[in-house]
Amino acid sequence: MKSLKDLKDSISIKNVKLAFVILIIMLFVVFLLYYYLIFSNILNKNQFANQMLNIFDENENSIFRVQKILTYNSATAIDNSQDNSLQNMSIYQFSDISIYIDNLSYISDLTDENTVKELYIDNIVISSDKDIGMKCLNYKNPLNFGKYKYIEAPKNNRIDFNIINTNSQNENTDYSAPTFYTDCSNPIALGYLNKDILTNYSVSNDSSSVSFNGKILKEANIAIEDINYTLNFRINIVNNLNQKFYYNMSLKIDMSDENGGIYNGCTYNSNNTSGDEYRFFKSFS
Repeated sequence: MKSLKDLKDSISIKNVKLAFVILIIMLFVVFLLYYYLIFSNILNKNQFANQMLNIFDENENSIFRVQKILTYNSATAIDNSQDNSLQNMSIYQFSDISIYIDNLSYISDLTDENTVKELYIDNIVISSDKDIGMKCLNYKNPLNFGKYKYIEAPKNNRIDFNIINTNSQNENTDYSAPTFYTDCSNPIALGYLNKDILTNYSVSNDSSSVSFNGKILKEANIAIEDINYTLNFRINIVNNLNQKFYYNMSLKIDMSDENGGIYNGCTYNSNNTSGDEYRFFKSFS
């Protein structure tokens, strides 16, 4: 039979072993908590930072950028009267937009990297202070730049361009369909139309003519600030390496100036762009 002293020593040894096991378990739990709550967050932040640096490095010298933007704004009247009496007209405002893309081909040869395989425009949003008329943006034949031509909203709010790759294709090109050259030598041609800004408009009794340009807006007492608008859309490019690029375009169209603006018939603006904000962003998805 064990003595009281032997029994106490046995209990003490067992308690020490149990305490040691418990201590090891607690340390393991603390380590796991530290890893998941602190170390993993630090690791994720470092990975995210490294990813952002890689994205920045890839886009710092992006091969595509917006080089120049041309805008032309005017208006017209559509005579809906059966006898052409100018007593039932609808007034339309239209804009023609040309966007030139720089692919750095002037400092290097054409390659799979700086030539276009696919081009489309999506995420089209048109906003203005006054909700008058019916607005849309679509491709417009560049041969009709500065001329009124009726356009409709694109299907699925997306404009897909046919890509011209060879000289033979160029010779047979029909510009009535969305067209873009693989070497970026032609602009992206777009048309904006705001139709039925004013309907049932008629020429006053003391006037025998009507202006079929921006002057009609003044004749019909349509305020320029009511038809100014902002265009937002995304230009998507896929090059011949199947790399994807995009640029979120925002165009604020103001047709007024100190000399009367569109009230004089039309306005024309040419903007040679510069700065990193005009570079296309390379997509990694």
